[in-house]
Amino acid sequence: MDNTTWMAAHPGQLYFIFVGLFHQSQHPALLCMVIFVVFLMALSGNTVLILLIHSNAHLHTAMYFFISQLSLMDTVYICVTVPRMLMGQVRGMNKISAPECGVQMFLYLTVGGSECFLLAAMAYDRFVAICHPLRYPVLMNHRVCLLLASGCWFLGSVDGFMLTPITMTFPFCRSHEIHHYFCEVPAVIKLSCSDTSLYESLMYLCCVLMLLIPVTIISSSYSFILFTVHRMNSTEGRKKAFATCSSHMTVVVLLYGTAIYSYMLPSSYHTPEKDMVVSVFYTIITPGLNPLIYSFRNKDVTRALRKTLNIHIVRKQIITSLEERGQEMCT
Repeated sequence: MDNTTWMAAHPGQLYFIFVGLFHQSQHPALLCMVIFVVFLMALSGNTVLILLIHSNAHLHTAMYFFISQLSLMDTVYICVTVPRMLMGQVRGMNKISAPECGVQMFLYLTVGGSECFLLAAMAYDRFVAICHPLRYPVLMNHRVCLLLASGCWFLGSVDGFMLTPITMTFPFCRSHEIHHYFCEVPAVIKLSCSDTSLYESLMYLCCVLMLLIPVTIISSSYSFILFTVHRMNSTEGRKKAFATCSSHMTVVVLLYGTAIYSYMLPSSYHTPEKDMVVSVFYTIITPGLNPLIYSFRNKDVTRALRKTLNIHIVRKQIITSLEERGQEMCT
């Protein structure tokens, strides 16, 4: 069933039609395959990272706890947008009902907002670890980590609860074609036939606060970190500090750069094509890159991965050996 047939069959239901990435591509099948591969890599990479952190005792520290939370957010983020987009392309029906659009919008706003605050919590964690190493176990104990992570999820959900209901209650009397591949707020409100200038100002203010607070924490934390690292006598200590912080800053630049473009730049800077390309970075590419950034550049994670693989190999060898001995005894 294509979009036209579905529209005729549901005349009274509010729906939207995605006019997204595949409509702009000359090779939609190839693009679909590439996105599917990246999706599988992101999903498996983040899942493996979460399992490694929770199954290895020496990774039960504040830093890895926050990394596991980041992987969880990235997993939810990419699962909210990509599967529906790929299924729509395969089935040839890129429609979404208004309630489904609202749920998708709420989830991506919640996870995106939570991730902004989580990166600030991770920067604070690195500040305490490098600038106050002796007090680190006390200042960043498990209870504090749980409170910080819960606060990040709560603040992200506030963003979702604020923006989603207002966006979805606007009257949509124009074309129902969303020039995007998921229900992003700026793309949806363009379809409204009412004056949205006040709401756009509110959304801008909300985004400024959600970005300004974390950016202030991150900037302050790294200013103190750079000052402390500069005074270090140990070359090895400097390298370790820079390696840890550079991984985090790479993720910060990717997420905040795209968020600032999408939600804070004036509409004159935006076109549907540019918006979709920028959205690809924080909904598809960044969730796929984060496991690579935090695993391949981290000796503790790679060591834990090798240890886990070796345990499974040895266990399999023992089981095979026992089965062979059992067969010999039976014969």
